[in-house]
Amino acid sequence: MYDYIKGTITNIKTNSIVLDNNGVGYLIYVSNPYAFEIGHEYKVYVYQQIQEDEHLLYGFKSQEEKDLFLKLISVKGLGCKMALPFLSTSSIQGIMDAIERENVLYLKKFPKIGDKLAKQIILDLKGKLEFIGVGISDDQVTIEQELKDVLIGLGYKEKEIVPVLAKVDTSLKLEDQVKDALRLLLR
Repeated sequence: MYDYIKGTITNIKTNSIVLDNNGVGYLIYVSNPYAFEIGHEYKVYVYQQIQEDEHLLYGFKSQEEKDLFLKLISVKGLGCKMALPFLSTSSIQGIMDAIERENVLYLKKFPKIGDKLAKQIILDLKGKLEFIGVGISDDQVTIEQELKDVLIGLGYKEKEIVPVLAKVDTSLKLEDQVKDALRLLLR
């Protein structure tokens, strides 16, 4: 089992990178391959998935991303290919906050995550993510940003959302904020 691989990026594909380490090119699936640059050296934290007919490597830029990924794939019904997009479209703290607040709408914005799976993620992970992301203060997601992310996930454009955000009561639960925002958007 690998913990990390340190090497130089030699190729970037749509969903993976090739990391050269002492003449061996490792194909590593990552959430955002364009966060890497060809010719630069990186320490990529990896998770090796061994299946009957293939061995796959999934890579992460930080140990916190890897820890969250490992927690996500422990959820029944959530595999590696479904968990990887979580890390490309949201912050670690944002995902943790959504799980702790039982924000089903936020989790449903991710590809292939429906109501049932979002509730399963909350059931399996709520209260179990405290150690992940300790010391990440600049990555905090405000309640307003979380509401904005949910509305964008529902298909609204940012220019439509911004005027509505000021009119929504942020002391309400997120679900109620979403209802208010939708009512305002549909006027």
